[in-house]
Amino acid sequence: MRSYYLKRLAMGVLLVFSVSVLVFSMMHLMPGDPIDLMVDRKVGQERREALRREYGLDRSLPVQYLDWAMKILLRGDFGIALRTKQPVTDQLSRRIPISLKLCGLMFLFETLIAVPLGLLCAYKKDTWLDRLITNSSLVMTAVPSFWLCVILIILFSVKLKWFPISGYEQARHWVLPVLSGVMGGVAGTIRLTKTEALDAMRQRYVTTAYAKGLPHRVVVVRHVLRNALILITVLMCMSIPWLISGAVITERMFGIPGMGSLLINSIVMQDYAVVQACVLIITTLTVAFNILGDILIGVLDPRIRVSQMEGAQV
Repeated sequence: MRSYYLKRLAMGVLLVFSVSVLVFSMMHLMPGDPIDLMVDRKVGQERREALRREYGLDRSLPVQYLDWAMKILLRGDFGIALRTKQPVTDQLSRRIPISLKLCGLMFLFETLIAVPLGLLCAYKKDTWLDRLITNSSLVMTAVPSFWLCVILIILFSVKLKWFPISGYEQARHWVLPVLSGVMGGVAGTIRLTKTEALDAMRQRYVTTAYAKGLPHRVVVVRHVLRNALILITVLMCMSIPWLISGAVITERMFGIPGMGSLLINSIVMQDYAVVQACVLIITTLTVAFNILGDILIGVLDPRIRVSQMEGAQV
């Protein structure tokens, strides 16, 4: 069992390393010179060369990468932003809590809404209610997130004037951003919950529960939901990093100064240090939560734990 988790951890470290090399190389191979974005066209060549030496852009890419990676590993230093000339860590420390709050609220309400609806679809399988919930969720999934944000802004901010267009200081500022994220992501969780619940209903222990004379509602809540939530919990845990990266459009549309808007602005301005830091954090979170998901599913489901141990021995 331990060897399996060590193998997964080694693969995760290798993946983070590969992504860091890829992102570092792609950012430096993009057309254009970041020095041109920092200074005016009238600035002389000597000053430009001095700035390149100051930011280490005059060295070869392997040397730049090693220096960048060692600073992160030893001191947690992501470098200096080219545009603001501030430490990237300071910018991230201000932005990440805002993004985590947004994604946490989206995750909470998506779970509270989607899991009961998915269980209801399984409970009312092939009825008009099942078809209504499933088709409605599929329609919301097909709607582009930026278009959904625009519709919510026009309806609730411009027409009805119930909520502000942008901001993050008060609770009412978070209603529309959270609503747009939940409406876009709730369909996947509903389908997952419904599929797992229907699969659990086909198991022998459910048939045994019915044979004992237990009411249908008791069987669904005590046996079906309890076992279906194992995989749902793990998969939703692994979806947390995608919530963080998927909030980019939401943050941009509603003027929320989170990590997503910082990433978009930095890509446009070719701010290498900030882009590399944001992508590295998202990648690390993705790998960490995937490993955590493997551990959780092994702890919660003995059958998976046995298969993991057999895979590790092979």
